[in-house]
Amino acid sequence: GIQVHITLHHLDLPQILEDEYGGWLSPRIIEDFTAYADVCFREFGDRVATWTTVNQPNIGIVASYDIAIFPPARCSDPFGATKCTAGDSSVEPYIAAHNTLMAHASVVSLYRRKYQAMQKGVIGISIYSFWSYPWTNSTVDLDATRRCKDFYFGWILDPLVFGDYPQVMKKNVGSRLPPFTEVQSELIKGSLDFIGINHYYSLYVNGRPFKTGVRDYFADISVSTRGKYVFWIMILGLLLNCS
Repeated sequence: GIQVHITLHHLDLPQILEDEYGGWLSPRIIEDFTAYADVCFREFGDRVATWTTVNQPNIGIVASYDIAIFPPARCSDPFGATKCTAGDSSVEPYIAAHNTLMAHASVVSLYRRKYQAMQKGVIGISIYSFWSYPWTNSTVDLDATRRCKDFYFGWILDPLVFGDYPQVMKKNVGSRLPPFTEVQSELIKGSLDFIGINHYYSLYVNGRPFKTGVRDYFADISVSTRGKYVFWIMILGLLLNCS
């Protein structure tokens, strides 16, 4: 009675694509990821009813391009968990996410146009989830909690539902956040049949002062999280999900 559910991409990318053009940092990945998905749909679609394009991009991208604990382990001082030799934590997470979203939308468009009517499957994306509660009922903490949800969930889901990033992201990240063209926005909006939720835990959130100068994803969110070893629980959850 087990139903097959295939995830097309989870964290690790073929090294040749990293070497050739930088993987998710290049829009060239969109064409290659779509071609790869086409092969999967063609070869396995008669036995697969459910497809996830990308698993947990909202946290995997941060781990790969900001704090550098996952491949390709890119970051820049002072943001990396280790000393990085390449990367820019201030902009690369947003570039990689943008290209990931466009690759997802391209794959969904392909599936709907070429395979869905015949194979009668569904296609979507899965996100990493923890629910957040305000540490206090202060306006600062209530705003921080909403901002946390917008950055972690809205970063991926708002474009898929509304065709654009959350307003708070556009405000806090500014020109480092790649814009969607009108054509891109129309392509990506509605490009899912389901939303996969990988839920791990809940935590408390409070606001912290917004930093000026060079910032990364976490500085842009400008929140503090409270919970017993919550950061390491997050990392452990990521590692367990990869094993």
